[in-house]
Amino acid sequence: MSRVPLPALALAAVMLMWSSSFVVIRHIVAFVEPAPMAEGRLLVGSVVLVTLWSWRFRSRVATALPRGRTLWLTVGYGALWFALYTVLVNAAEQHLDAGTTALLVNIAPIVVAVLAGTFLREGFPPLLVVGIAVSFAGAAVIALAGPGRHDMLGVALAVVAALLYGISVVAQKLVLRDADALTATALGCLVGALVLLPYAPRLWNELAAGPVSATVGVVYLGLAPTALAFLLWAYALAHTPAGVTASSSYAVPALSILGSWAFLSETPSAVGLAGGALCLAGVAIARLPRRRRRAVMTGTDIKATVDVSD
Repeated sequence: MSRVPLPALALAAVMLMWSSSFVVIRHIVAFVEPAPMAEGRLLVGSVVLVTLWSWRFRSRVATALPRGRTLWLTVGYGALWFALYTVLVNAAEQHLDAGTTALLVNIAPIVVAVLAGTFLREGFPPLLVVGIAVSFAGAAVIALAGPGRHDMLGVALAVVAALLYGISVVAQKLVLRDADALTATALGCLVGALVLLPYAPRLWNELAAGPVSATVGVVYLGLAPTALAFLLWAYALAHTPAGVTASSSYAVPALSILGSWAFLSETPSAVGLAGGALCLAGVAIARLPRRRRRAVMTGTDIKATVDVSD
């Protein structure tokens, strides 16, 4: 009987943790506001990641820190991705169910493809243009499927979150040219926690007034989907073909919908599911391989690193 490879197990764990985060957020957002929740998650994640980073580089902490443009890019995606993106996803789930939010956030690879075409001179091949049109048609269907403006606000928040995610992935890919995955993740998470630090007092007050499940949820978000999942993702990416690793992200919305149904008794509407299917179809079309490959880091290389973490 053959054993399942460790990278495959790591990847499966990552998908489960990232999909579960949408469900947990949806549950505790009734007790903790989006920004304080994001701050609690990032504080927990930072403690774990910075501790691991300090232990790993204990004899050369000063030399392990990125410098120059690499440092500024890390600070940038720490603020945009770990901080603002997380707040927007939390806010989106005040208006949308967990599964719909996950479906919308999954358009992030489209954003990366557009950025790669613009800044890495990959161009805009016909399949990319078609994929963009199909994905955003799906987002429009989801918005129109909602009963009112609150659902449309949730769709807008999730789409903006996907935009920030895509921008940040490109920045992180550039950072990873000069920094290791643990450093890039730990420093980005710490920057996000510092950006949202003014919300720490409100976090304390809301957790004190809310049920124990809210505190457990925030700690879980920091430990599993943030710290552990990002480390396992880096391990899987290092030992698995990038295309295979990235394609696993398609499981996140499906798992989120199942988790939302099992634990929260909610699922997207039939029209919402149809819109979500269009979003995923657009991403799949945009990611179809091209005949020509370039030997340098191209948009395809960057797109292959996109995940749908939350």
